Amino acid sequence: MNINATLFIQMIVFAILVWFTMKFVWPPITKALDERAQKIADGLAAADKAKAELSNANARVEAELAQSRNETASRLADAERRAQGIVDEAKARATEEGNKIIAAATAEAEQQAVKAREALREQVAALAVKGAEQILRKEVNAGVHADLLSRLKTEL
Repeated sequence: MNINATLFIQMIVFAILVWFTMKFVWPPITKALDERAQKIADGLAAADKAKAELSNANARVEAELAQSRNETASRLADAERRAQGIVDEAKARATEEGNKIIAAATAEAEQQAVKAREALREQVAALAVKGAEQILRKEVNAGVHADLLSRLKTEL
């Protein structure tokens, strides 16, 4: 056999093999590779989208947490203000009630002092009458001298 003819036939067979491969084998492989590349690109896009959504969700969660913290702090401050108001109101009521009790006790003490003065005046008048009786050595009639005794009471 001739080496040139063999080489020529091998070139023709190789060309037929290349044509067959390019016509029937290469397109499905290219299609599969393109589909895989598209899946990878879609997966990467979905991952990027998921990352962005996760970032947005984290931002929303942080905003909600900050809002709930602020709301909790304001509620606590309101509760403290209300409690302080209630305490102040109770103190004011207690002070007012104490003042009323003190005023009532003062009024009662004054009434008792007036009663004691009256009783003391009565006793002093009686002692004065007895003293005058002893001085005069005779009995003084209280009914006759009632005017004199009442003046004496008021002077004392």
